Amino acid sequence: MSLQEVTERVRERVGEDSGLGAVVKFNFGDDGVLTIDGKSTPNTVSNDDVDADTTVTMKLDDFKKMAAGDLDPTAAFMMGKIKVSGDMTVAMKLSQVI
Repeated sequence: MSLQEVTERVRERVGEDSGLGAVVKFNFGDDGVLTIDGKSTPNTVSNDDVDADTTVTMKLDDFKKMAAGDLDPTAAFMMGKIKVSGDMTVAMKLSQVI
């Protein structure tokens, strides 16, 4: 699954209002970025590399596993597969969206 396909799926799940109330950027390194703007109305999901309240750095493959339910976000964080910078409380809300 490509970054564009992942972006479309996240866009469908976010819908009009993610409930995040913040801008979250997933940094997938060489694979690109996925940004959820939870401040805009309606919320937007894009591949724009913008400033974010919270940045989650991880591999795109791990994101796909997490979205499929094959990788527990807490375990991934503890194993160092996920790095979070910025507002950690926003990161905690992501499980509702992803």
